[in-house]
Amino acid sequence: MTDPYTGPNAGPSTGPTPSEDLYDNVDLESARLEREADALLTDAETGSSGPKPIHDAVREDAQAARDWSVERAERLRRAVEDEPVKATLYALGIGVVIGMLISR
Repeated sequence: MTDPYTGPNAGPSTGPTPSEDLYDNVDLESARLEREADALLTDAETGSSGPKPIHDAVREDAQAARDWSVERAERLRRAVEDEPVKATLYALGIGVVIGMLISR
């Protein structure tokens, strides 16, 4: 009674067991991650890439937000110029809704 039960087709095994496949996949994944980490460290040592200083990152984000808001304002201005009656009615409707919410 030393042989473990391996399922309905208990016979000689010809390939890796499912648990061996899991460990092989883990080894492959860890090796890939290790290679990527080594590449990042090498790049950081040579100075070709690396984290940006925080003030540069904030400055870039602020510029992106500024560009986005300017573009949105231009789109709004064009929409109002193209259809002034529609824009006026939307503004009036929004004002009525806000007034009703405030009066409660």
